[in-house]
Amino acid sequence: MNYRAPWWLPGGHAQTIWSALGARRTRGARPAYRRERWATPDDDFIDVDFATHAHPRGAPLLVLFHGLEGSSRSHYAEAFADWARAHGLAYAVPHFRGCSGEINRAPRAYHSGDWPEIDWILRRLQRTHSAAGGTQVLAVGVSLGGNALLRWAGEMEDAAAAVVGAVAAIGSPLDLAAAGHAIGRGFNRQVYTRMFLRSMQPRALAKLRQYPGLFDEAALRAARDLYAFDNVFTAPLHGFRNTEDYWARASAKPHLPRIRVPALALNARNDPFVPAQSLPTAAQAGRWVTLWQPAGGGHVGFAAGAWPRGSLFGLADAVGGWLLAQAGGTPAVAAADPASA
Repeated sequence: MNYRAPWWLPGGHAQTIWSALGARRTRGARPAYRRERWATPDDDFIDVDFATHAHPRGAPLLVLFHGLEGSSRSHYAEAFADWARAHGLAYAVPHFRGCSGEINRAPRAYHSGDWPEIDWILRRLQRTHSAAGGTQVLAVGVSLGGNALLRWAGEMEDAAAAVVGAVAAIGSPLDLAAAGHAIGRGFNRQVYTRMFLRSMQPRALAKLRQYPGLFDEAALRAARDLYAFDNVFTAPLHGFRNTEDYWARASAKPHLPRIRVPALALNARNDPFVPAQSLPTAAQAGRWVTLWQPAGGGHVGFAAGAWPRGSLFGLADAVGGWLLAQAGGTPAVAAADPASA
């Protein structure tokens, strides 16, 4: 991806914030969705939004896994819905538990390494899409969703190819410890951490009302960064000892060489909270993983175009086009040198 930031979006923070708040997401009307509620194997539920645009019978299905506190209405989700509509693909956005507007029932939520949930969702989508006459399933994950998706691909190894044709991760914190510490410092702490905690803490407290005694309420209210939040809530609720254990076991980076399906990892080197030095090298990624690491783009940003708005069309075109090109099931070319991406 040869991304070059426009002159009026200097730096990773501007590219991150403007892409989320001001850039055009669609060329026409916002995407319309049809929602399905699926019962999970543990007697909970998730909500899956399917775009209602027309597409040919037999078209591929593009599945998007959203990021932390995201949804089918996130800026990147609508941009990929627009791309899928323009290219005749079916499109679905599964919501991680609690992210669709209604609290889930089980004493759990979602996390960055939730690959068993990814596996269950993708296999069900693949079965239903195939039964309806569809062909390939392609999957893209954004930030947290991308880490979980690549974690799944590494865990599945050769079995992943029976489910998806290719996968891509955008702006994903593949080294969760590096990203977790980075977002907890300076400007990141004051802006991004506060933004996430404004929704995460109330959702956690709603879960506590469902299950009194589930965690320490005072410690949760006192959390001022993701490290503390994960230590009180995310880690213990999902079977991890503490934040360090969660970040280490959920990170996709150590599992990239196990991937056996075409995979793309796109990370801007100026992402405010995914440090460039934490990104995988070609040697660490393995032969099935292509690395795009442009100098600019911010965190899931990559807005381009003329002042004063720009658009996200280039991001969706580049990643969506790569997925379609790789869907034949052959290995990706040798992982690209980050300096050339």
